[in-house]
Amino acid sequence: MRLPLFLMTLSLALFSLTAKALPTESRVPGGIAIVDLGLPSSEPAPEVTYDGYRVMVVDQEGQWTAVAGISLKATVGKAQELKFSGKTLTFQLDDKAYPEQRLKIKQRKYVEPDPKQVARWKRESAEQKSAYKLFTKNEDPILTLAMPAEGPYSSAFGLKRFFNDQPRAPHSGLDIAAPDRSPIKAAAKGKVTAVGDYFFNGNTVIIDHGHGLSTMYCHMSQIDVKVGDQIDLGQQIGLVGATGRVTGPHLHWGVSLNNQRVDPLLFVQP
Repeated sequence: MRLPLFLMTLSLALFSLTAKALPTESRVPGGIAIVDLGLPSSEPAPEVTYDGYRVMVVDQEGQWTAVAGISLKATVGKAQELKFSGKTLTFQLDDKAYPEQRLKIKQRKYVEPDPKQVARWKRESAEQKSAYKLFTKNEDPILTLAMPAEGPYSSAFGLKRFFNDQPRAPHSGLDIAAPDRSPIKAAAKGKVTAVGDYFFNGNTVIIDHGHGLSTMYCHMSQIDVKVGDQIDLGQQIGLVGATGRVTGPHLHWGVSLNNQRVDPLLFVQP
């Protein structure tokens, strides 16, 4: 028997209240795991941790669901553990072979920094990590992000990097080859938690979007915001530049989820 049109419309409306557009799941190092916790959302939301950090939890079709960022350093073949309410849920990772990228850096200090520069980098790294570790629970979690700049992708997420043939940490963001001094816009609403002129990252802004999600914007030529500012989706926060360790003007866009850097494109809807 066919349902009356108004009942069909009501059913679709109710479904849309609980079925959210989630990030793209990719259970690989640097990806995102979306895990049904087996608890109805009629119960209080559980506090879930992964690798010691609190994880975003969303109501998905009446069930509490974890949205967990996976470290680029995560070990494939080792069970990954989500812990909550005295329980442990495990999931496995698939391997992903990220390609290599070899770059020539003209300024030697960005490849072989002296002790003073290393000390500066360590101070700045601690400041940025403090911003990444925040877990603010203000309203519904943000599950999709907008592109912060217009331009081709010049360096993909996860690349195995070599500077002047010396191995370095994998690329933890997405490089967008936007024109010099073109606008950079916030990928979602949030609060500015860090602003600085950092040794490697140059002029940088970090925005907290709540529930363990934050975005990072690096190598800017100009910063238009300050720590504590409340930012709207699409608001200009600065201009593209070539500050810090770069080979030319571009925006390095990073996304951190439960203090793990993940592929930003997983949050961008096609």
